[in-house]
Amino acid sequence: MVSEAEARSRILEKVGPLHERTVPLSLALGRFSARDVVAPVPLPAFDNSAMDGYAVVASSCRKGERLRVIGEQPAGPDRQLHVSTGEAVRIFTGAPVPGGADAIVMQEDVIREGDQIVVNIDVDTGDFVRSRGCDLAEGQKILAKGESIGVATIALLASQGFPDVIVGGEADAAIISTGDELVQSGERIGPGQIYDSNSLLLNALLRRCSVTVTSAEHCRDERESLIEAITHGIENHILIITGGVSVGEHDLVQTALRSVGARIEIWRVAIKPGKPFLFGCVGKCAVFGLPGNPVSAFVTFLQFVRPAILKMMGASNLDLPELSAKLAVDVMNDGERVHYVRGRLDHGKFTPVGRQESHALFGLSRSNALVRVAARTSLEAGETVDVQVWD
Repeated sequence: MVSEAEARSRILEKVGPLHERTVPLSLALGRFSARDVVAPVPLPAFDNSAMDGYAVVASSCRKGERLRVIGEQPAGPDRQLHVSTGEAVRIFTGAPVPGGADAIVMQEDVIREGDQIVVNIDVDTGDFVRSRGCDLAEGQKILAKGESIGVATIALLASQGFPDVIVGGEADAAIISTGDELVQSGERIGPGQIYDSNSLLLNALLRRCSVTVTSAEHCRDERESLIEAITHGIENHILIITGGVSVGEHDLVQTALRSVGARIEIWRVAIKPGKPFLFGCVGKCAVFGLPGNPVSAFVTFLQFVRPAILKMMGASNLDLPELSAKLAVDVMNDGERVHYVRGRLDHGKFTPVGRQESHALFGLSRSNALVRVAARTSLEAGETVDVQVWD
């Protein structure tokens, strides 16, 4: 049995980034940039008005001053107007500031009388002018290699005229669930049988990571059918097998994997829940054997499978988002393995939810975060802890 840190390190050593690709901005959400990207255009690209009003020379604008309106500049092409002392140009939000003007006076702060305005306030240089490059300088980095591309980042890239972006590779995966006791949703359940929840759980987790799930297959505890499913599954970048990785007589996954040439790199990890975890490689396919209990499958996916996927896809940050929170109750781990306690993070407080057992799916469904409790460790209510958030 290996430590959690060693398992993660060995997994990440074995997986590498997939081939990068170019995608249109409309398909870039949630992907990871394969390049540093710098701004070719400053934002704003030119001095422009932040308000509807009048472009003026601030030094000639004091309360009560009368200015002659010499033209109009709407948002759009620059009309190349020029303002001198004692003059004003009618201007609209986003419009280029005319030459000579160094301030905008809002339309609410003037009285219009024919081709003149009367200024009702004192005006200072720079009032309501968005200066060229005040938001973003030309040549400034706007996206780092390995950074996740979010909604606002897509808008920023579009503002620079980029039609597409180079991102990390796209991973695909197959799922195999095992066990004679499993019944698929919609079928009649018999004595001693349970519905297969892990396949859909893992499907959702993979899709949350932007992985394409090519197949999800169930195999009974029968060696030849399992070998056949594995043979098809290893055509993907990732194969996840749930169940059948423990030490019982019906746990056939290890022998089936070895029969197709897999190298088993890790078997059993010192975490709770999730000790019967397996990792291996077949050619270019990373194979993960997850425990059959759903909470164990969930926790081992987050701690070991998710970081591997993110590395394949070119991410620079492989960790779950982490926040500080105060414990609502005492938490104790008197075992020899790290324990990931499931619970609810709400308003800066973490509360364990439900039974902390590997089968307790209801409690997991009400949780949104994990607290890692080291072996032989007690944490007191009110203590500040790091909380891993998944939802």
